Amino acid sequence: MSDIHTRIMVVDGSSVSRAILARILREELDNVEVMTCESGTEAQALLGQQHFDLITTAMLLSDMDGLALSRAVRDTRQHHYTPVIVVSGDAHERLLREGFEAGITDYFDKSNGYRAFGDFIKSFIQRNTGLVGHILYVEDSRTAAAVTRKILEKHGLKVTLTDNAEQAIVLLDNPNPDTGFDMVITDFFLEGALTGGDLLHAIRARLHLSQQELPVLVLTGSDDKQKQVEVFHAGGNDFVGKPLIEEVLMARVRSLLLIKHQYDALKQQTEAMRWIAATDSLTGVRSKRYLLDKGESYIQDPAHQPVWAVLIDIDHFKQINDTRGHITGDHVLAELGETLNQWFPNDMAVRFGGEEFCVLVKGARADAMLEQAETLRQHIQQLRPAGVDITISLGLASTEDHPELPLSEFLNKADQALYHSKQQGRNRASLFASEGIQASPWNYSSQ
Repeated sequence: MSDIHTRIMVVDGSSVSRAILARILREELDNVEVMTCESGTEAQALLGQQHFDLITTAMLLSDMDGLALSRAVRDTRQHHYTPVIVVSGDAHERLLREGFEAGITDYFDKSNGYRAFGDFIKSFIQRNTGLVGHILYVEDSRTAAAVTRKILEKHGLKVTLTDNAEQAIVLLDNPNPDTGFDMVITDFFLEGALTGGDLLHAIRARLHLSQQELPVLVLTGSDDKQKQVEVFHAGGNDFVGKPLIEEVLMARVRSLLLIKHQYDALKQQTEAMRWIAATDSLTGVRSKRYLLDKGESYIQDPAHQPVWAVLIDIDHFKQINDTRGHITGDHVLAELGETLNQWFPNDMAVRFGGEEFCVLVKGARADAMLEQAETLRQHIQQLRPAGVDITISLGLASTEDHPELPLSEFLNKADQALYHSKQQGRNRASLFASEGIQASPWNYSSQ
């Protein structure tokens, strides 16, 4: 099934327990396939036919116990690293004595209740996701590179191989969103002008990539403690001695990829919070805080010239709130915000305050901008958001007419033009040109 992401085996001698555990897993997890077995023998047969991402087993089975099943799983090539969770109500002491040697990954106590099992498995999967990542591997020994690359790719990792530090730096210095690296594995002793230590220094000091942003695992054949200290001083996250042992190598790789994935998740969360802070929750346009933080550089950017400030005010909005209610008023604001985002997708649309909006429009000619403002005014007049007839007044100013003004003074020019529109009867646009405030020549049907 192409849409299945996780395949779980449930092994339990009790048909009732099997049914309950399988049902909970299917209810609590997305894109999951659950298969059940009543004995260790049946489980081993199925493990030889299909691949599973997670195995849960009762402690006591009809033909063996959960620890024996776990040992059998560890002896297979396909499932050597597959997590095995014991689900039992009375296995604490034996698991403590023998669980590690048997390869048990975790334990769920049935006394916590079956409902807690779903939360436990969800948390476990989040903490123990499969190995996913793109590794930049730097190794000048063709034999060592072939063996290690085969190990990494066997565990589902994407590997880009280079035999010198210089090429590695070029690859890291020209990141591609589709092929970015999650970690680096490098031999410490590389032939050529730059060593693995030089590569580490370049990653940390020249490319300014932190140990969380780009973990580095160093491979070294030296037992020299001073060299190992140098690895950490140069910015290495960890090291593995040669000759490599697969289990040790993959344990280190898994640990460092977890650091990288946690860094990426935190970065995404930070970006999401920044977006929330920069967006007006009601209208969907940018917040006034965003305007104050970004507006100055926006209007000064040479690539944006000329920049237009367009201030928009909903006419008689207080009357809408008073007669139709604040909920209706909020719907009106939301629809206007959505409209501005649609009309100005590449510009900065902002809720300036209350029923007032501001749009900073980049690179527009005067005739095109004034025509767009008039077309927008007519569109809003016909929009009837939330079933309410509304009109807007607009005030415009351009950096072409008012060059090198700070943001506050520039916006004040547009605000004075907006005030002029209101004085003249609303539902119209006015322009603060270089020679002063005037009605927009594109005003057609103002009332």
